[in-house]
Amino acid sequence: MEHSLRIAFASLAVSIAVLAIKYAAFLLTGSVALYSDALESIINVVTAMTVIIAIRIAARPADAEHPYGHHKAEYLSAIVVGIMIVVAAFAILREAYEAFLHPKLIEDAWAGLAVSVAATVLNVIWSLVLIRQGRAHRSPSLVADGKHLMADVVTTIAVLVGVVAVVLTGIAVLDAGIAALVALNVLWSGWGVIRDNASGLMDEAAPPEELATIRNIIGQNALGAIEAHALRTRHAGKATFIDFHLVVPSTMSVGASHDICDIIEAALKAHVTGAIITVPLSAVSTHGTDSGLRFKECFGLVV
Repeated sequence: MEHSLRIAFASLAVSIAVLAIKYAAFLLTGSVALYSDALESIINVVTAMTVIIAIRIAARPADAEHPYGHHKAEYLSAIVVGIMIVVAAFAILREAYEAFLHPKLIEDAWAGLAVSVAATVLNVIWSLVLIRQGRAHRSPSLVADGKHLMADVVTTIAVLVGVVAVVLTGIAVLDAGIAALVALNVLWSGWGVIRDNASGLMDEAAPPEELATIRNIIGQNALGAIEAHALRTRHAGKATFIDFHLVVPSTMSVGASHDICDIIEAALKAHVTGAIITVPLSAVSTHGTDSGLRFKECFGLVV
Protein backbone atom coordinates (compact mmCIF):
# COMPACT_ATOMS: atom_id res chain seq x y z
CA MET A 1 0.00 0.00 0.00
CA GLU A 2 2.78 2.44 0.90
CA HIS A 3 4.39 2.08 -2.54
CA SER A 4 1.07 2.65 -4.34
CA LEU A 5 0.38 5.64 -2.12
CA ARG A 6 3.76 7.20 -2.90
CA ILE A 7 3.06 6.78 -6.61
CA ALA A 8 -0.37 8.37 -6.14
CA PHE A 9 1.08 11.41 -4.35
CA ALA A 10 3.71 11.77 -7.06
CA SER A 11 0.92 11.60 -9.63
CA LEU A 12 -0.85 14.47 -7.90
CA ALA A 13 2.31 16.60 -8.06
CA VAL A 14 2.83 15.80 -11.75
CA SER A 15 -0.82 16.58 -12.54
CA ILE A 16 -0.61 19.98 -10.86
CA ALA A 17 2.59 20.79 -12.75
CA VAL A 18 1.07 19.75 -16.09
CA LEU A 19 -2.07 21.80 -15.37
CA ALA A 20 0.04 24.90 -14.68
CA ILE A 21 2.04 24.41 -17.89
CA LYS A 22 -1.05 23.87 -20.06
CA TYR A 23 -2.87 26.82 -18.57
CA ALA A 24 0.17 28.97 -19.33
CA ALA A 25 -0.06 27.77 -22.95
CA PHE A 26 -3.71 28.86 -23.06
CA LEU A 27 -2.90 32.29 -21.59
CA LEU A 28 -0.20 32.80 -24.22
CA THR A 29 -2.46 31.90 -27.16
CA GLY A 30 -6.09 32.33 -26.17
CA SER A 31 -6.79 29.08 -28.07
CA VAL A 32 -10.01 27.33 -27.02
CA ALA A 33 -8.43 24.02 -28.07
CA LEU A 34 -5.54 24.58 -25.66
CA TYR A 35 -8.06 25.72 -23.06
CA SER A 36 -9.96 22.44 -23.47
CA ASP A 37 -6.68 20.59 -23.02
CA ALA A 38 -6.00 22.51 -19.80
CA LEU A 39 -9.55 21.85 -18.60
CA GLU A 40 -8.98 18.12 -18.93
CA SER A 41 -5.86 18.51 -16.79
CA ILE A 42 -8.03 19.81 -13.95
CA ILE A 43 -9.73 16.41 -14.06
CA ASN A 44 -6.27 14.82 -13.82
CA VAL A 45 -5.66 16.67 -10.55
CA VAL A 46 -9.04 15.63 -9.14
CA THR A 47 -8.39 12.08 -10.33
CA ALA A 48 -5.06 11.94 -8.50
CA MET A 49 -6.74 13.11 -5.29
CA THR A 50 -9.46 10.47 -5.70
CA VAL A 51 -6.86 7.75 -6.23
CA ILE A 52 -5.05 8.71 -3.00
CA ILE A 53 -8.30 8.47 -1.03
CA ALA A 54 -9.20 5.14 -2.66
CA ILE A 55 -5.82 3.55 -1.94
CA ARG A 56 -6.05 4.60 1.71
CA ILE A 57 -9.55 3.12 2.04
CA ALA A 58 -8.67 -0.09 0.18
CA ALA A 59 -5.74 -0.68 2.57
CA ARG A 60 -7.97 -0.70 5.64
CA PRO A 61 -8.24 -4.13 7.30
CA ALA A 62 -11.50 -6.06 7.38
CA ASP A 63 -13.91 -5.07 10.16
CA ALA A 64 -17.34 -6.10 11.46
CA GLU A 65 -19.16 -4.08 8.80
CA HIS A 66 -16.78 -5.08 5.99
CA PRO A 67 -15.70 -8.67 6.76
CA TYR A 68 -14.17 -9.10 3.30
CA GLY A 69 -12.14 -5.90 3.54
CA HIS A 70 -12.31 -2.66 1.55
CA HIS A 71 -10.56 -3.84 -1.61
CA LYS A 72 -13.31 -2.70 -3.99
CA ALA A 73 -12.77 0.94 -3.05
CA GLU A 74 -10.26 1.22 -5.89
CA TYR A 75 -12.80 0.01 -8.45
CA LEU A 76 -15.29 2.58 -7.18
CA SER A 77 -12.59 5.23 -7.38
CA ALA A 78 -11.77 4.31 -10.96
CA ILE A 79 -15.46 4.49 -11.94
CA VAL A 80 -15.74 7.92 -10.31
CA VAL A 81 -12.68 8.95 -12.33
CA GLY A 82 -14.43 7.72 -15.49
CA ILE A 83 -17.54 9.74 -14.67
CA MET A 84 -15.44 12.87 -14.10
CA ILE A 85 -13.75 12.34 -17.46
CA VAL A 86 -17.17 12.17 -19.13
CA VAL A 87 -18.23 15.39 -17.37
CA ALA A 88 -15.04 17.07 -18.60
CA ALA A 89 -15.86 15.98 -22.15
CA PHE A 90 -19.22 17.75 -22.06
CA ALA A 91 -17.60 20.87 -20.57
CA ILE A 92 -15.12 20.91 -23.46
CA LEU A 93 -17.97 20.48 -25.97
CA ARG A 94 -19.64 23.54 -24.50
CA GLU A 95 -16.48 25.61 -24.90
CA ALA A 96 -16.09 24.34 -28.46
CA TYR A 97 -19.64 25.42 -29.27
CA GLU A 98 -19.01 28.92 -27.93
CA ALA A 99 -15.79 29.16 -29.95
CA PHE A 100 -17.63 28.01 -33.07
CA LEU A 101 -20.15 30.83 -32.64
CA HIS A 102 -17.44 33.42 -31.92
CA PRO A 103 -14.19 32.30 -33.61
CA LYS A 104 -10.97 34.26 -33.12
CA LEU A 105 -7.40 33.90 -34.32
CA ILE A 106 -4.75 32.41 -32.04
CA GLU A 107 -2.13 34.73 -30.57
CA ASP A 108 1.56 33.96 -29.96
CA ALA A 109 0.93 30.40 -31.15
CA TRP A 110 4.52 29.11 -31.33
CA ALA A 111 5.37 30.02 -27.74
CA GLY A 112 2.17 28.39 -26.55
CA LEU A 113 2.90 25.27 -28.58
CA ALA A 114 6.39 24.96 -27.11
CA VAL A 115 5.00 25.16 -23.58
CA SER A 116 2.31 22.58 -24.37
CA VAL A 117 4.88 20.17 -25.84
CA ALA A 118 6.78 20.25 -22.54
CA ALA A 119 3.60 19.25 -20.70
CA THR A 120 3.00 16.43 -23.19
CA VAL A 121 6.45 14.92 -22.70
CA LEU A 122 5.94 14.95 -18.93
CA ASN A 123 2.54 13.27 -19.31
CA VAL A 124 3.90 10.53 -21.61
CA ILE A 125 6.61 9.56 -19.14
CA TRP A 126 4.33 9.60 -16.12
CA SER A 127 1.42 7.76 -17.74
CA LEU A 128 3.75 4.87 -18.63
CA VAL A 129 5.03 4.79 -15.04
CA LEU A 130 1.49 4.73 -13.64
CA ILE A 131 0.26 1.93 -15.90
CA ARG A 132 3.33 -0.23 -15.24
CA GLN A 133 3.26 0.31 -11.47
CA GLY A 134 -0.51 -0.09 -11.28
CA ARG A 135 -0.39 -3.46 -13.02
CA ALA A 136 2.60 -4.62 -11.01
CA HIS A 137 0.86 -3.81 -7.71
CA ARG A 138 -2.67 -4.76 -8.80
CA SER A 139 -4.01 -1.23 -8.32
CA PRO A 140 -7.00 -0.53 -10.63
CA SER A 141 -7.09 3.14 -9.69
CA LEU A 142 -3.43 3.70 -10.64
CA VAL A 143 -3.96 1.92 -13.97
CA ALA A 144 -7.08 4.01 -14.62
CA ASP A 145 -5.13 7.18 -13.82
CA GLY A 146 -2.34 6.14 -16.19
CA LYS A 147 -4.75 5.34 -19.03
CA HIS A 148 -6.46 8.66 -18.51
CA LEU A 149 -3.12 10.47 -18.78
CA MET A 150 -2.29 8.52 -21.94
CA ALA A 151 -5.62 9.60 -23.44
CA ASP A 152 -4.67 13.12 -22.41
CA VAL A 153 -1.43 12.74 -24.37
CA VAL A 154 -3.31 11.72 -27.51
CA THR A 155 -5.66 14.65 -26.98
CA THR A 156 -2.80 17.12 -26.60
CA ILE A 157 -1.05 15.88 -29.74
CA ALA A 158 -4.28 16.37 -31.71
CA VAL A 159 -4.62 19.84 -30.23
CA LEU A 160 -1.06 20.79 -31.17
CA VAL A 161 -1.52 19.61 -34.75
CA GLY A 162 -4.80 21.51 -34.95
CA VAL A 163 -3.34 24.72 -33.58
CA VAL A 164 -0.56 24.57 -36.16
CA ALA A 165 -3.23 24.12 -38.85
CA VAL A 166 -5.09 27.18 -37.59
CA VAL A 167 -1.91 29.27 -37.64
CA LEU A 168 -0.91 28.14 -41.13
CA THR A 169 -4.36 28.47 -42.72
CA GLY A 170 -5.76 31.41 -40.79
CA ILE A 171 -9.12 29.60 -40.45
CA ALA A 172 -10.06 30.47 -36.88
CA VAL A 173 -13.09 28.17 -36.71
CA LEU A 174 -10.75 25.16 -36.93
CA ASP A 175 -9.85 25.84 -33.30
CA ALA A 176 -13.43 25.05 -32.25
CA GLY A 177 -13.50 21.93 -34.43
CA ILE A 178 -10.34 20.63 -32.80
CA ALA A 179 -11.79 21.24 -29.34
CA ALA A 180 -14.92 19.26 -30.30
CA LEU A 181 -12.79 16.31 -31.48
CA VAL A 182 -10.86 16.49 -28.23
CA ALA A 183 -14.14 16.27 -26.32
CA LEU A 184 -15.22 13.15 -28.23
CA ASN A 185 -11.88 11.47 -27.51
CA VAL A 186 -12.14 12.35 -23.82
CA LEU A 187 -15.72 11.02 -23.75
CA TRP A 188 -14.59 7.69 -25.21
CA SER A 189 -11.73 7.50 -22.71
CA GLY A 190 -14.09 8.06 -19.80
CA TRP A 191 -16.46 5.36 -20.99
CA GLY A 192 -13.53 2.94 -21.31
CA VAL A 193 -12.45 3.53 -17.71
CA ILE A 194 -16.01 2.96 -16.45
CA ARG A 195 -16.43 -0.21 -18.52
CA ASP A 196 -13.07 -1.73 -17.54
CA ASN A 197 -13.64 -1.28 -13.81
CA ALA A 198 -17.31 -2.25 -13.63
CA SER A 199 -16.23 -5.90 -13.97
CA GLY A 200 -14.28 -5.59 -10.70
CA LEU A 201 -17.50 -4.77 -8.87
CA MET A 202 -19.10 -7.89 -10.36
CA ASP A 203 -16.66 -10.32 -8.69
CA GLU A 204 -14.82 -11.26 -11.88
CA ALA A 205 -12.96 -14.58 -11.66
CA ALA A 206 -9.19 -14.93 -11.96
CA PRO A 207 -7.99 -15.20 -15.60
CA PRO A 208 -7.49 -18.73 -17.04
CA GLU A 209 -3.69 -18.72 -16.66
CA GLU A 210 -3.91 -17.73 -12.98
CA LEU A 211 -6.67 -20.28 -12.39
CA ALA A 212 -4.44 -22.99 -13.89
CA THR A 213 -1.63 -21.97 -11.52
CA ILE A 214 -3.98 -22.18 -8.54
CA ARG A 215 -5.18 -25.65 -9.57
CA ASN A 216 -1.63 -26.91 -9.99
CA ILE A 217 -0.57 -25.58 -6.59
CA ILE A 218 -3.50 -27.26 -4.86
CA GLY A 219 -2.85 -30.52 -6.70
CA GLN A 220 0.83 -30.55 -5.77
CA ASN A 221 0.29 -29.76 -2.09
CA ALA A 222 -2.88 -31.66 -1.14
CA LEU A 223 -1.09 -34.96 -0.53
CA GLY A 224 -3.22 -37.28 1.57
CA ALA A 225 -6.52 -35.69 0.53
CA ILE A 226 -9.11 -37.57 -1.51
CA GLU A 227 -10.73 -34.88 -3.58
CA ALA A 228 -10.73 -31.13 -4.25
CA HIS A 229 -13.68 -29.51 -5.99
CA ALA A 230 -15.89 -26.41 -6.25
CA LEU A 231 -12.92 -24.10 -6.82
CA ARG A 232 -13.99 -20.45 -7.02
CA THR A 233 -11.95 -17.28 -7.38
CA ARG A 234 -12.60 -13.58 -7.58
CA HIS A 235 -10.46 -10.47 -7.79
CA ALA A 236 -11.04 -7.41 -5.61
CA GLY A 237 -8.31 -4.82 -6.06
CA LYS A 238 -5.03 -6.30 -4.83
CA ALA A 239 -6.79 -9.28 -3.23
CA THR A 240 -7.53 -12.64 -4.87
CA PHE A 241 -10.18 -14.59 -3.00
CA ILE A 242 -9.84 -18.37 -3.41
CA ASP A 243 -12.14 -21.00 -1.97
CA PHE A 244 -12.57 -24.71 -2.65
CA HIS A 245 -13.87 -27.82 -0.91
CA LEU A 246 -11.29 -30.34 0.28
CA VAL A 247 -12.30 -33.93 1.08
CA VAL A 248 -10.05 -36.03 3.35
CA PRO A 249 -10.24 -39.66 4.57
CA SER A 250 -12.46 -40.21 7.60
CA THR A 251 -9.51 -41.94 9.26
CA MET A 252 -7.40 -38.78 9.13
CA SER A 253 -7.15 -36.75 12.33
CA VAL A 254 -8.44 -33.18 12.52
CA GLY A 255 -4.89 -31.94 13.09
CA ALA A 256 -3.54 -33.73 10.02
CA SER A 257 -6.41 -32.38 7.90
CA HIS A 258 -5.63 -28.82 8.95
CA ASP A 259 -1.93 -29.39 8.30
CA ILE A 260 -2.79 -30.14 4.65
CA CYS A 261 -4.83 -26.92 4.49
CA ASP A 262 -1.95 -24.93 6.00
CA ILE A 263 0.49 -26.32 3.43
CA ILE A 264 -1.86 -25.47 0.54
CA GLU A 265 -2.52 -21.97 1.87
CA ALA A 266 1.18 -21.24 2.31
CA ALA A 267 1.92 -22.40 -1.24
CA LEU A 268 -0.93 -20.33 -2.70
CA LYS A 269 0.11 -17.19 -0.82
CA ALA A 270 3.68 -17.64 -2.07
CA HIS A 271 2.58 -17.68 -5.72
CA VAL A 272 -0.68 -15.69 -5.88
CA THR A 273 -0.53 -11.99 -5.00
CA GLY A 274 -2.89 -11.03 -2.18
CA ALA A 275 -4.38 -14.52 -1.85
CA ILE A 276 -7.17 -14.84 0.73
CA ILE A 277 -8.10 -18.51 1.06
CA THR A 278 -11.09 -20.37 2.48
CA VAL A 279 -11.07 -24.20 2.56
CA PRO A 280 -14.13 -26.03 3.94
CA LEU A 281 -13.20 -29.60 4.98
CA SER A 282 -15.23 -32.79 4.95
CA ALA A 283 -14.32 -36.44 5.55
CA VAL A 284 -15.48 -39.60 3.76
CA SER A 285 -14.69 -43.28 4.04
CA THR A 286 -11.89 -44.49 1.75
CA HIS A 287 -12.66 -48.21 2.08
CA GLY A 288 -11.75 -50.00 -1.14
CA THR A 289 -10.46 -46.91 -2.98
CA ASP A 290 -7.06 -45.58 -4.03
CA SER A 291 -7.15 -42.13 -2.48
CA GLY A 292 -4.18 -40.80 -4.42
CA LEU A 293 -5.55 -41.86 -7.80
CA ARG A 294 -9.02 -40.62 -6.98
CA PHE A 295 -7.66 -37.24 -5.97
CA LYS A 296 -5.93 -36.78 -9.31
CA GLU A 297 -8.98 -37.83 -11.31
CA CYS A 298 -11.44 -35.72 -9.35
CA PHE A 299 -9.24 -32.67 -9.25
CA GLY A 300 -9.06 -32.71 -13.01
CA LEU A 301 -12.78 -31.92 -12.97
CA VAL A 302 -12.52 -28.88 -10.69
CA VAL A 303 -14.76 -26.03 -11.87
